[in-house]
Amino acid sequence: MVDIGRIGIVGGAGWLGTAIAKALARSGTVSPDRLICSFRRSKPAEPLDCRWTQDNRELVDNSDIVILSVRPEDWNAVEIEAAGKLVVSVMAGVTVDNIRERTGSARVARALPNAAAELGFSYTPFFVASSETRDAETVGTLFRSCGEVDIVSRETDIDYFTAMSGSGAAFPALLAEAMMNDAIARGIPTAVARRAAQQLIIGAGRLQERDGASPDETVTSFVDYKGTTAAGILAMRRAGFANVVEAGLDAAFRKAKALSVQ
Repeated sequence: MVDIGRIGIVGGAGWLGTAIAKALARSGTVSPDRLICSFRRSKPAEPLDCRWTQDNRELVDNSDIVILSVRPEDWNAVEIEAAGKLVVSVMAGVTVDNIRERTGSARVARALPNAAAELGFSYTPFFVASSETRDAETVGTLFRSCGEVDIVSRETDIDYFTAMSGSGAAFPALLAEAMMNDAIARGIPTAVARRAAQQLIIGAGRLQERDGASPDETVTSFVDYKGTTAAGILAMRRAGFANVVEAGLDAAFRKAKALSVQ
């Protein structure tokens, strides 16, 4: 195991902060005795057995890496002085320049894990703005504990991924909801329709993971077979499925940009 030092999570009691903390400990990326989390009101119902504090100054003093996991709208109320530390933000919309200004650190990264982080199935893109050559490797190591990672070369890509992968299970759940409602409308009992739609999403993910095929390869293989699934895919395309998805991602992307703190 590579020693990446002591880690502090500001907002470690929130859902994402808790997920990251559990992923780091579960994967062995950091031992609980080298992890410190801060909380504003109370610890989680089942807190990780690490160090807890309500004092962010204490957290920074006992950390080599500071992860900022607070809601963007709460960021301006957080006081952090972290000069010389690697500061990693998982906040949507908050820019590198703003983080540098507020923390005093010249070593800043932005990452965007999603709700599957706790299970080790998140996708986390990250952007690094630091002159320390090892910081990119360190950030990658941090978030591999949560799942798959990619480094991106443009900060604006993080805002796009806030809309896409950052939405986690929400968009697949939206598809499942539509399929469930269609089944119910056709007389299928609600419990059966729900179970069918939910298992479809779970099974599809497992198959993609096992086969390693890209989404376009999977779709093409079904279309080329010219069966019932192909008929459904072609009908969805004619009805503007891609346009609907594009509109949703664009709206989420614009919302992410609007969150930016200048």
